[in-house]
Amino acid sequence: MPRPRCQLVSAADTPYYHVYSRCVRRAFLCGVDHHSGKSYGHRRGWIEDRLRVLSSLFSIDLCAYAVMSNHYHLVVKLCPDQAREWSDDEVLTRWTALFNGPLLVQRYRAGEVLDAAETATLKSMTSVLRSRLTSLSWFMKCLNEPIARQANAEDGCTGHFWEARFQSQALRSERALITAMAYVDLNPVRAGIAKTPEDSEHTSIRLRTQGMDTPAAVRQAVARATNREELLHKKVAIKCLASFADDSSIESTDTGLPIRLSDYLQLVDVSGRQMCEGKLGRINPTLAPILDRLGLNNDEWLTATKKFRSHYRRGDLVLGCSA
Repeated sequence: MPRPRCQLVSAADTPYYHVYSRCVRRAFLCGVDHHSGKSYGHRRGWIEDRLRVLSSLFSIDLCAYAVMSNHYHLVVKLCPDQAREWSDDEVLTRWTALFNGPLLVQRYRAGEVLDAAETATLKSMTSVLRSRLTSLSWFMKCLNEPIARQANAEDGCTGHFWEARFQSQALRSERALITAMAYVDLNPVRAGIAKTPEDSEHTSIRLRTQGMDTPAAVRQAVARATNREELLHKKVAIKCLASFADDSSIESTDTGLPIRLSDYLQLVDVSGRQMCEGKLGRINPTLAPILDRLGLNNDEWLTATKKFRSHYRRGDLVLGCSA
């Protein structure tokens, strides 16, 4: 018998989770339809852009992701402490970037003066919304539902787009976390649609290796989004992907992922060269190591990482569609 989600996801037990969701009947609704030959690959971009927006609004960090033609994988970190630092106004700002919110919230956001009873009710509502902004279930709802509606509108149909809500797997050790991240980043290589991790489209490892994990790139993703966030200028800090242990942008209160970025890239590269039973592809064993392919040694890579991540500090940028 399935267990309720509240028993499967607990930030107190582990903040890290591997999450994945498949298209209904495993159809290639985000890739090339084998029957009609029509390509829906642009929907992978929808999902990727939506992920970047939601990770900035929720107290959930993206560690790794791969958007495939009929499913996607995420590795996320739940960060409830982030939400506790938000003021009530910031909570309402974040929530109303996604939804209109209850009428009382709309009145307060419009500048109306509330009486004592209404203020108390608003306080209670804000507490509930703060909790939702820490919830993996609400994060996934805000990811999957708009994508399904947008795809159905494009196809002129109704019905399910995703096979189920989503599947989640707790990552209770550093080994499990790093293994899951490498598995996710290697998905396109294993599927035979990319030759190397750095050439894998719609993946986190491509962003990291191509130097595209920057606030400017996130703002561009927000500008491409087709949802309410594109129309609103919100005073919400932009978040890049979760930081590695050697990232200079880590604040004193953060720990970062438990591995150096250069070590992680080499781990992914070595793992991808091995044959994997039941999978189509692997990295060509004759290729140069990944840092050599990128034209960087360990020190140069660390310097390059510091250069583009040092521009980001929590709270000094805003979420919006302005460049």
